[in-house]
Amino acid sequence: MTLAEAAQTAEPTKLSRSSFFILIAGLLANAVGQAFIFAILPPLGREVALTEIQTTSIISTSALVFTFLSPWWGRKSDQIGRKIVIVIGLTGYAVGTVVFAGVFALGMKGILSGWALYFTALVCRCMQSSLMAATSPGVTAYAADHSSRAFRTQTLARIGTANSLGLIIGPVLAGLLAGLGLLAPLYIAAVFTFIAVFVVWKYLPEGDNAGSARKRAPRLSFLDARLRVYLLSAIGTFTGFSAIQQTLGFRIQDSLSLTGVETAQYTGAALMVSAFFTLALQLSVSQRYTGPALNLVRMGLVANLIAAAVVTAAKSLGGLLVGMVFMGAGLGLLGPAIAAGASLAVSRDEQGGAAGLITACPAAGFVIGPILGGALYQISPTYPPLFAGIITILVLSYAVKSRPSLVAEED
Repeated sequence: MTLAEAAQTAEPTKLSRSSFFILIAGLLANAVGQAFIFAILPPLGREVALTEIQTTSIISTSALVFTFLSPWWGRKSDQIGRKIVIVIGLTGYAVGTVVFAGVFALGMKGILSGWALYFTALVCRCMQSSLMAATSPGVTAYAADHSSRAFRTQTLARIGTANSLGLIIGPVLAGLLAGLGLLAPLYIAAVFTFIAVFVVWKYLPEGDNAGSARKRAPRLSFLDARLRVYLLSAIGTFTGFSAIQQTLGFRIQDSLSLTGVETAQYTGAALMVSAFFTLALQLSVSQRYTGPALNLVRMGLVANLIAAAVVTAAKSLGGLLVGMVFMGAGLGLLGPAIAAGASLAVSRDEQGGAAGLITACPAAGFVIGPILGGALYQISPTYPPLFAGIITILVLSYAVKSRPSLVAEED
């Protein structure tokens, strides 16, 4: 029997329960830590006398590094194995978090200050991003390796719940732990991640490609015709989402005349509502969906278009919350569908490369979206969501015309 015939008669496979929970633990530690950074960095920056532009540029620059390095780590996982790449990513994040917190500790003691503090923090964060960019491509490719085509969308939807849980849990934990000091959440995030490193290294089975001599897979690019619709959908979605997200606090504060503390509380609540519906759609729809991934992408884009329209027209906090509900629902449909569609469009030897490109897309959106959103908000508060709506219309038009590209593979 040939390999192709064996593949056709093989039973569909699912990612094992134990491997799923190990991968979830790694991603959840990473996601919670990132939520800590987003919640703690603004007040932390002011504590050490960094300007708002300096503080936000640390995030934007590190996101740019993440964008460029994710595809590289994805291809690397095709060559050296998924598990080692996941371990590198988690270890780099944990060590980087300790070093990053240490830099700000020096700033709070007055040992580092001004531009010296800024550039040291910037370099440390970028180095951390260059390593933590390995985690998600490695996890996504590992899950794809161990799930057949029939279960690919459901499996990647289940994996995606880790990020949603992190966005829900992270802000709450950050607020509680901040009572121990602004740096406490970062050190605790590092401890959680070191534990995740041990669990992955000790208990995650080696992938199918571990230790084997593999031919070098063709280098995938953002212009690859098989992936174009998924990459454009991801970049467009997160560009629009970040433009809305990063100006949401300004919109809430200006609309309700709130104090800084009240604005943080209301904005955090709105983002948690969005993350909750992302998780709900991942659990209720994406994990049960068995049709073409591209159809789920289109549904998610429609939900995002409704979200942009509602936020643009909103005159009250209630209207903004409704818009964030649709935004969260759209992300819950889009995330797993984009990852699954890209995975199904490439060969087995290209899974890591495709996962790396898809992982880079949200970071790419967060490089462009916040800057454009902030500039547009200065003209009119309705312009950032309007901008998001225009992008979504363009991407949806392309997605409607596109057809999925499927590559036969050995399950």
